[in-house]
Amino acid sequence: MVREIQYGEQKELLKLYLSLHEDSIPEQSETLEKVWNEIINDKNHHLLVNVIDEKIVSSCVCVIIPNLTRGIRPYAFVENVVTLEKYRGHGYATECLNYAKTLAKKSNCYKIMLLTGSKEEKTLNFYRKAGYNSTDKTAFIQWLE
Repeated sequence: MVREIQYGEQKELLKLYLSLHEDSIPEQSETLEKVWNEIINDKNHHLLVNVIDEKIVSSCVCVIIPNLTRGIRPYAFVENVVTLEKYRGHGYATECLNYAKTLAKKSNCYKIMLLTGSKEEKTLNFYRKAGYNSTDKTAFIQWLE
């Protein structure tokens, strides 16, 4: 079942992120709690989770970004799409992406953007199958220290 994350699920989400690109779980700190509370309380920041047998197995973030172009319609940005390895291939991440799409439509977004660092054809095909394309725009990233 896909839903918005609940306040007490922070630690479980951070464990899931070890399957993404993180190599450790951040220590509990004032900074972590501050950021967590900002995310949880931001009406435009949606941390979506797919829960199977009371366990978070997949997740993505969907941020709705207000915008002054395209008829003053917002757009959505999807990031941190991840599924626990043993649960991959069962459609759980696709369900998260579909939920994000529903949120974007309800918010009258004109587009959804998604970036991936993966170059694996399997991953790229997963996003294509979910309705995303890599031909309309060119993404550039500048990493900041």
